[in-house]
Amino acid sequence: MKSRFSPNQRQTVKEVIAANIKTLMQQLEEGHSEAFTSYLAAMSRFHRYSFGNVLEIARQRPDATSVAGFHTWNQFGRHVKRGEKGIRILAPIVRIKHEQDAATERSSIVAGFRAAYVFDVSQTEGDDLPEPAKATGEVGERRGLLFTFLDQQGIQIEYNEAIAPAQGVSYGGRIALRPGQAPAEELATLIHETGHELLHRGDRRAKTTKTVRELEAEAVAFVVGQTLGLQMGTTSADYIKLYNGDPQMLAQSLEAIQSVSAVILKAIRLTVNDTD
Repeated sequence: MKSRFSPNQRQTVKEVIAANIKTLMQQLEEGHSEAFTSYLAAMSRFHRYSFGNVLEIARQRPDATSVAGFHTWNQFGRHVKRGEKGIRILAPIVRIKHEQDAATERSSIVAGFRAAYVFDVSQTEGDDLPEPAKATGEVGERRGLLFTFLDQQGIQIEYNEAIAPAQGVSYGGRIALRPGQAPAEELATLIHETGHELLHRGDRRAKTTKTVRELEAEAVAFVVGQTLGLQMGTTSADYIKLYNGDPQMLAQSLEAIQSVSAVILKAIRLTVNDTD
């Protein structure tokens, strides 16, 4: 496999990793990207359903990802397709209860439930929903090499639609990927979950917080992805900030990120004129 670096570039793997971490650090020092800010604003308009209704949605439409009512979809500039069958849920019937001092005391009570219907985004058409940035670029042989490396580590890979809306999940010895991702996006997801597998099992998992684990895995995805020539954009910085990660946390995890990134890059046979 050819390197993305020419022989004249006297960069070692360590130098490339360091440069990519510096880029990520700079992105973390800035606010969310405009695209991600729009995405968060859109997602905040989706209703949070009760556990019972989540189960009902999953039972009736297992592939559902973004669910909303008829009128909410209209507000997004999208319309339910003709002939689509709604997903039945239970909506509370709320009534206002007046206390003795009606001028100052009012409270709401749930008087019962009624059937309501919602629709998945796949059942609608119209304006595109805002989306965060995604990895793009050519994957080439790297996907297959990473699959081989994970197999050598005894880590199984499976495709499972049920993990939606997550793109990937690390279970410890097993990685699930959501089917249908673009090649570059899938590779970035797989690198992220590989980071979890190599960094966050055993004692170290118990010693780290969710924020630190997500920061480290996504930093590995950014460093490796960028080094392979993927265009990662601000996707990793936005993801890390979503979990409240910051430059200080990144600095504290540098050694772990650098080490695992180097292991993955070596496994997929990246050659960058390294003489270390």
